[in-house]
Amino acid sequence: MPARSTEMLSVALVVPLQGPTGLYGPSCLACAELAAEQLNERDGIAGRQVELVVVDAGREPRVVADEVGRLVDEGRVQAVAGWHISAVRQAITRRVGGRVVYAFAAMHEGGDATPGVYMIGERPINQLLPAAHWMREELAVGRWAIVGNDYVFPRVTGATARLALADTTSQVVSETYVPLGTSDFGAVIESLSRQPVDGVMMLLMGQDAVHFNRQFARAGLSATLPRLSPAVEENTLLAGGAGAHEGLYAAAAYFDALGTAESTELARAYYARWGRWAPTLNAVGESCYEALYFLARVGEVCGSVDVAAVAAMPSGHFYSSPRGLMRLDGNLLDQDVYVAAADGLEFRIEQQIARAH
Repeated sequence: MPARSTEMLSVALVVPLQGPTGLYGPSCLACAELAAEQLNERDGIAGRQVELVVVDAGREPRVVADEVGRLVDEGRVQAVAGWHISAVRQAITRRVGGRVVYAFAAMHEGGDATPGVYMIGERPINQLLPAAHWMREELAVGRWAIVGNDYVFPRVTGATARLALADTTSQVVSETYVPLGTSDFGAVIESLSRQPVDGVMMLLMGQDAVHFNRQFARAGLSATLPRLSPAVEENTLLAGGAGAHEGLYAAAAYFDALGTAESTELARAYYARWGRWAPTLNAVGESCYEALYFLARVGEVCGSVDVAAVAAMPSGHFYSSPRGLMRLDGNLLDQDVYVAAADGLEFRIEQQIARAH
């Protein structure tokens, strides 16, 4: 067996370690470290051993982008990957876009044509909109109120939902956006209790979603107003407590309870590596695992992860991952997506709502 290469490929792993989205950090780190270890037991990325250089994405977008920019300027990293909010992605892209390949792991509001940028998370067309249709059919939710954080992803996603549902039996009747880091939702919840709505689309991140869910439940709205989120995951359930999640649904390409052959293989490796008290395995953490394996796939197909080389990555390319079958569509990914109901501190898969094709 030939010796593995000792040449290093350094990846800026941009994940939140503080702030409202810092809730996701431990899962992101554990999943990414597992991916790097597994890849280094094989061929690494493009034949080079993988080194992770962690960048805290929980700070102001400009600060994060400046740190990533310095790493790229100095040749310290040759790629960028990880889960972070779209405002951070936009700042990073403005700073280093087109210079290094960038695997943006989070669910997102739409495309980014910057050379080398791949948006590998879920998007409204295969996540939030099919989930809203499912909730209309199964729970008779037709009139939606949107409650989201005030930055690009929630606002653009909210506008997309409003326009997409306008000609259907569902509609968005109100939109409310609050600063990231909001902990008091009293006025928002009081307003919801007076509105003629059937459900709430939550476009809140991390600890903000935790605060909202607790206060929503305490206000007695859980039994009458179902909630739907593309961002709530297992860490959010643990932080909120079992009593905060009646009537809460999530849409994602990955859940710890998914139970497919591919997801079970990841779970087995994850808990074997980190033990039973590991950070919870969830869609946000898994997306970081996904991002590193995507870079490895690009390196395998293109022979390199240089921006010029990855331009040859063929659209329509299929590959397998813990999420199942994935299909590259330009610089976006089609993937299987599921809707799940919160059941205490876990999720129960209800139905597959989108499929890679």
